[in-house]
Amino acid sequence: MIVLSGDIGGTNTRLQLTQHCSPNTSAEILFTKKYKGADYKSLTEILTSFVKESNIDRDQIHSACIAVAGPVVNGEAELTNLPWFVTEAEMKTVLQTKHVRIINDFESIGYGIETLTEKDLHTLQKGKYEAKAPVSFVGAGTGIGVGIALYHKGDTIVCPTEGGHVDFAPVGDEQTELLQYLRKKLRRVSVERICCGTGLINIYKHIINNPHEIYEESPEMHLAMYNSKDEAATIAEFAFTHKDPVAIKVFDIFIKVYGSTAGNLALTTLPKRGMYIVGGIAPKILDQMTDGRFMDMFLDKGRMSHILKDIPVHICLNTDVGLQGAAQHALSIGA
Repeated sequence: MIVLSGDIGGTNTRLQLTQHCSPNTSAEILFTKKYKGADYKSLTEILTSFVKESNIDRDQIHSACIAVAGPVVNGEAELTNLPWFVTEAEMKTVLQTKHVRIINDFESIGYGIETLTEKDLHTLQKGKYEAKAPVSFVGAGTGIGVGIALYHKGDTIVCPTEGGHVDFAPVGDEQTELLQYLRKKLRRVSVERICCGTGLINIYKHIINNPHEIYEESPEMHLAMYNSKDEAATIAEFAFTHKDPVAIKVFDIFIKVYGSTAGNLALTTLPKRGMYIVGGIAPKILDQMTDGRFMDMFLDKGRMSHILKDIPVHICLNTDVGLQGAAQHALSIGA
C-alpha cells in the first residue's frame, strides 16, 4: 500500500510517499520533498508537481492525509499563515483517490508522537510516567500550536486545539510591559503574538522602543533588520553568531514565555504520559532551551509547582513528527 502524507506549515510544505506502511511495520520512504509555500498559489499546484516528480502513478496511491496549519471544518481549511483554501474534494480530484483526509497539523503530531524513538528526544525532566495519562504538546514555529492525545485500548485519540491563540498571560513587570506595548498595536494579544517566529520580531520591536530598557540597538543590527527578508532569522543570527545584546534579550524573553506557556498547558491537562515541545524553533536553540530558563518558568506555578515536577518533559528533535503522524493516520483511511 502506498500512502501520501503531507505537513503544511506557515513556511514550508513537506510531502512524502511511503509504501507498505502499517501500524506494526516500518514504512519504506519512496519519495519526499519540501516546498516553500510562498512560492506557490495553492496546495493543488504543489501536489501536482510532487506526484509528477515522484514518478509514481496516481492510481498507485491508496490514501492521503494532509496536515494543515489551521482549523479544519467539514474537510475544508483556510490556512492561518498562508493565503490558501484547502479542501478534501479538491485533493481527491488531484490525486484521483477517494481516500483523502485533511487534519490539523497538531492533530498529526499527536499521531506521530507514538512513532518517536529515544534518539528523537531530548529529555528536560524525567518526571513520573503514567501510561494511561494524556500526552500534551506545544510547538513554536511560524505560529504556535497546542494539542492533546489520549490512548485507549490501542487507539490514539487526538484532540486538536487552537490553544496557541489563548490570551497572553504575562509573568512579571518585563512581560507586562511587553503586553502593554502590543496592546497599543493590537486589539487583543494572544500567546502566538509572542511565542513564534513573528513573535520574536514583536519582542525585538518592543525592546528597541521601550524607554525603560537598557539595551540599545546596534547600527549593524539596525541595518541588517532593515534589509532582511527574514527578520526572525536575522534576530537569531545576531543573538547566536554576533552575540548582540538586544537579540540575546529577545530570546531570553521568548524562552521564558515559552516555558510559562508550556507550564500552563501542563496544569490544564496533567500530561503524565509526557509533555512534548515540538515545532521548528526548539531544536535550533537547544542550548538555550536546556540551560534552565525554560524549565524554571515551566515549574514556576506557585503552590502548584510540585505537581509539575511529576510531568515528563521532552523536546522533540525530529521535525518530521507531523509528517510521520499523517502517514500513520493515512493507513486508517479506507482500510
